[in-house]
Amino acid sequence: MENLNPLTAMQSVKGYLTKLEELTFMQILFSSSATIRRGNFGLSRKEVERLLEIGNDEHAFQSFLKRVNGAVSRYMKVIYDKQRNQVVALMRVPAKQARNVLSKESLAILMFIFYHQEVLQNEYTLFSQLIQSFGHESLQITRKIQANLDPLKKIGAIDDYDDNKGEDAYQLTAIGAHLFSDSYLRRYTEFSQSNQLHLEDVIRFFKRYNLKGDIADDPLET
Repeated sequence: MENLNPLTAMQSVKGYLTKLEELTFMQILFSSSATIRRGNFGLSRKEVERLLEIGNDEHAFQSFLKRVNGAVSRYMKVIYDKQRNQVVALMRVPAKQARNVLSKESLAILMFIFYHQEVLQNEYTLFSQLIQSFGHESLQITRKIQANLDPLKKIGAIDDYDDNKGEDAYQLTAIGAHLFSDSYLRRYTEFSQSNQLHLEDVIRFFKRYNLKGDIADDPLET
């Protein structure tokens, strides 16, 4: 029977990493916890390089990421978001489990923010833009959107953003930018377009190449 225990997969890390790299990986896991580091997820590249004692060595840094993901890729994915300068560990979960974390309303809001910032290249998304897109301005819709933004903040998918105008605004984090797998984006786009699409076209549309998205199938990631 196939072993589906993530803790067993962690044992294989020793065969891929040096002791120093293993400790650095554990620091990334620790810093990526929503419980431990709310509002400040992951480590900067400079901090990771300091822990690895490699200096500004691109080859060593990429080698570390590749070997970590080679060991734990079925259950986790360590990503480096250059734009946000964050190294973050993400856990892959089945769709049924993901629905216990985010409601369909929260997921829809996240997809809107993801499209608004990653595809349209806006720096942030205003609360008023969410109101305009998801309903007319009223106390009921305002409260409903605020309630569905809270889970996104708790898991570190979005952060509050100061637009210097006093208006509520939100910015996608490295976690939010990588939360949707390529296979999920493909299903989402095909459903909205009522047409089957090549994955490469979907990735290009969502600018996933800029995020170093993988074209390979993600059996547990949704």
